[in-house]
Amino acid sequence: MKKFINANIYGNPESHELLVENGQFKAIGNDLNNTDEVIDLEGRLVLPPYVDPHLHLDYIFSGLGEGNANVSGTLFEGIQRWSDNKKTLTEELVRERAIKGIQKELSKGVQFIRTHVDITDPNLTGMKALIKLREELKDIVTLQLVAFPQEGFFRYKGAEQLMEEALKMGADVAGGIPHFEISHEHGVESLKRIVDMAIKYNVMIDIHCDENDDPNSRFLEVLNALVMEQDYGIYTTASHTCSFGSVENSYANKMLGLFRESQINFISCPTENAHLQGRGDTYPKRRGLTRVKELLNNGNNVAFAQDSIADYWYPLGNGNMMNILDNGIHLAHYTHIDEINKAFDLITFNGANIMRVNDEYGIEAGKPANFIVLDAKDAYEAIRERAEVLASIRHGEYLFKREPQRNEIEIDFLKQ
Repeated sequence: MKKFINANIYGNPESHELLVENGQFKAIGNDLNNTDEVIDLEGRLVLPPYVDPHLHLDYIFSGLGEGNANVSGTLFEGIQRWSDNKKTLTEELVRERAIKGIQKELSKGVQFIRTHVDITDPNLTGMKALIKLREELKDIVTLQLVAFPQEGFFRYKGAEQLMEEALKMGADVAGGIPHFEISHEHGVESLKRIVDMAIKYNVMIDIHCDENDDPNSRFLEVLNALVMEQDYGIYTTASHTCSFGSVENSYANKMLGLFRESQINFISCPTENAHLQGRGDTYPKRRGLTRVKELLNNGNNVAFAQDSIADYWYPLGNGNMMNILDNGIHLAHYTHIDEINKAFDLITFNGANIMRVNDEYGIEAGKPANFIVLDAKDAYEAIRERAEVLASIRHGEYLFKREPQRNEIEIDFLKQ
């Protein structure tokens, strides 16, 4: 049995001790039972692990190398480059890329990842590799797999059958990309079939939705209507929804009322969409963010995500969710002190709610002892300083721990 003392627990300021036994939290509180092993956290902030609910592990590092640059910096050139280059993809290459990406994220405190896996491939190469990896790595990371038709549900011949095959193989989520279909009607029909398939196989839904600057791209409205009809909103996520940041307010306000009723979830990818969107603008130049603050105030669940690491869509990224959070709260103007103090929800609890892993997530007695320790005393300091993760604990055991870095210089006259 281990006891972690002098912890500042996010969301539970009254308790300062964690008692861990057999990989689970036995108790959370103060003056808990004495044990042989006591770990002093010295007043540092303790959080549930970071959650990255939108990543593409099969694409990791695909954008590296001479001639691989996405010259226009657009979503559509990225898709074309991936289409041209994935023909030589192997399970071994997907596995190698995915492990590198997972290592990056684990080293930054992430323990829960939802990854979109391209199924517009007659061999389902990526899905086969990641289903195996999901099982192999389950003790150190929770992977959730989305069957994602990157080149279109209708636009890619046979994608519907491939998606169904992927769900039968064990994919956790049905995905889609309606704004990439060849017409509005094709996009609408793709959503209808994807929702029906998700319900048939009892899986969640996560749609790349309106990832563009076009205020007339309104597949979010269609998706929301379909899942409202089926009472499936809490199992459904609309990712990106960039165009919802460009629509006029009267339409947005109408939709916010419908989103409140459906309880649909949202994921915003602040760094990637700031990079991709606004490419056709002069000034003012849009930055690709959906209405994060308004959706949160509306009672909808919103999470931030990395999306890509050095692939055809985004040349940067390293799995550091603190960087994602920092960019996101600035772009969303989510920077009032009260908002900053609860902003960690955007990369912890809200992502866990989207993945529906609540039974194994959170610092509560009876749940797996999964948590991280930051080099800060509270949420405000951690976000302002972009605090490093000093330790990541999974089932009560360290995945890693590191010493804090001290970068402050001494000023001579202050020592006199």
